[in-house]
Amino acid sequence: MDWSIQEIARLASTTSRTLRHYGDLGLLPPSRIGSNGYRYYDAAALVRLQRILMLRALGLGLPAIREVLDHETDAPRALAVHLAWLRGERDRLDRQIGSVEDTITTLNRKEQLMAEDMFDGFDHTEHKDEVERRWGAAAWASGDAWWRGMSAAEKAAWQERQTRLLADWRAAASASRSGASGVLDPAGPQAQALAQRQFDWLRAIPGTPGGGPGGAGPSREYLTGLGEMYVSDERFAANYGGQAGAAFVRAALQAYADRNL
Repeated sequence: MDWSIQEIARLASTTSRTLRHYGDLGLLPPSRIGSNGYRYYDAAALVRLQRILMLRALGLGLPAIREVLDHETDAPRALAVHLAWLRGERDRLDRQIGSVEDTITTLNRKEQLMAEDMFDGFDHTEHKDEVERRWGAAAWASGDAWWRGMSAAEKAAWQERQTRLLADWRAAASASRSGASGVLDPAGPQAQALAQRQFDWLRAIPGTPGGGPGGAGPSREYLTGLGEMYVSDERFAANYGGQAGAAFVRAALQAYADRNL
């Protein structure tokens, strides 16, 4: 089954001109072109268009979207990663909505505002004290300035990258426990490719030891210490599917450190 370009434009609340532009760029080629010259799109093309529109909503430009689509060709996994990010954003927005609703209600009733209840969901500095305690005030200040200096599109792209990395770690950890043939080894090539991505991700963050422009990347002690923290702190373990998943990440980072640092 396929749909005409006019049908897809109507269903996606976009225009035929936009769809043709995506096709000309190689982002969304038509599944077939009819004898009348009209473009038609099958189910796979619709899934690809859904991904394009979601990435556009995050503020990514078309070249960046092309890079994401070329990098991640497994559509169900890519959509699962994006869904996890959307759910996180929904939770954050729900908290913001609740805060604003409470403020409106309080103002209408002419009651006393409770400052501690007014900014839930707005603040990215909730871990400031912990970061400063672990790695120092300079680490927090540098990372905070870096984050505040990003555009909305850059922040969205960074969050997408982080969410994809976490999802790939969870998938690898799950495969390592499946008992199936070809079970993942934390020191094997697939897990070590993830460990390299983790290393590169940390190196890109100003304020982390070895991070920022020109940084050499995290030291052996810092990287393996993070691995231990992922296991011991349930907040971080949850990012990797629980303590068993975090233990897989720790083992992979340890193997990476042994080979490279």
